[in-house]
Amino acid sequence: MSSKPDATRRLGDLARLRRVRDRIDREYAQPLDVEALARGAHMSAGHLSREFRAAYGESPYSYLMTRRIERAMALLRRGDLSVTEVCFAVGCSSLGTFSTRFTELVGVPPSVYRRQAAQATAGLPSCVAKQVTRPVRNREARVAEPQLA
Repeated sequence: MSSKPDATRRLGDLARLRRVRDRIDREYAQPLDVEALARGAHMSAGHLSREFRAAYGESPYSYLMTRRIERAMALLRRGDLSVTEVCFAVGCSSLGTFSTRFTELVGVPPSVYRRQAAQATAGLPSCVAKQVTRPVRNREARVAEPQLA
């Protein structure tokens, strides 16, 4: 049985977590780290990481990288940017990290995806192409994430 102040605090935490998630969705291309996100939510980095994972099933870092990869997929489908240009356009500072994460989430390296996606989504409206090509995190491939807290 929880007390009223505990329930109020929990609702406040959930509202802050939604704001953090919305900020990641909006500012995915900006340099974001858990400390900055936590400061903006008036939480410690450790508390934010634990609560975010409990609420959304993945760490803030994983969520950020998934958003970046989703946007990269859209840019690669357009076909007018190189993989390196896409990497930096979505906020990644390392081509190696970007390529590794992209391959983990999508199943093929970005260069292969760029070639295949142009053919596979030809003639589809962009809203449909986005939905059918959305990455699904491979939960079986447990990847060591950088310690953020």
